[in-house]
Amino acid sequence: MNKKSVEIRPFDAARDTQTLSLIWLEASLLAHPFIGTERLSVQRKLIEDTYLPNSETFVAEISGQTIGFISLINNFVGGLFVSPHWQGKGVGRELTAHALTIHDALTLNVYTENAQAMGFYKSLGFREVTRSSHDDDGMPFENARLQLTR
Repeated sequence: MNKKSVEIRPFDAARDTQTLSLIWLEASLLAHPFIGTERLSVQRKLIEDTYLPNSETFVAEISGQTIGFISLINNFVGGLFVSPHWQGKGVGRELTAHALTIHDALTLNVYTENAQAMGFYKSLGFREVTRSSHDDDGMPFENARLQLTR
C-alpha cells in the first residue's frame, strides 16, 4: 500500500458514527470471538453513544472510503480498529504514527488472547507494563497494559 494514499482526518459525528461503529464490530468479532456476539453488540451501542463522542478520534480513509480509526483519551488509546479487509496493510501503523504526533507517549490495554494485536503493538515498540486477569468490566479476560514513547 502506498502510505501517501491513507488520509487521516478528525472524526465527524454525523458523518462517521455508524461507519466507525460497524468497523469496530467487524474487527471485534474477528479479534475477540471469546467475548461473544451478544456482549459485543451491547458494547457497540456504548461505542456509538459514549466512547466516540467523548474521545478525540481520527479517521483513516483511502479514496474517500473510511477504513479505520483511532480514539484517544489524552494519551490513552481507547480504540484502534481497522476494517478487516484493510488489516495488515499499514493503516494501523499510520493511525498510531498520527497519534504520536499529538502525544509523546501512548498507553493502551489489549486482550492477551488477541495474539494478532499483541504482535502488532510489540512490532511498533509498545512494551508491556502491567497485566490483569480481568478486563475493565470485571470479566475474566486477561489484558495487558502497553506503553510506547517516542
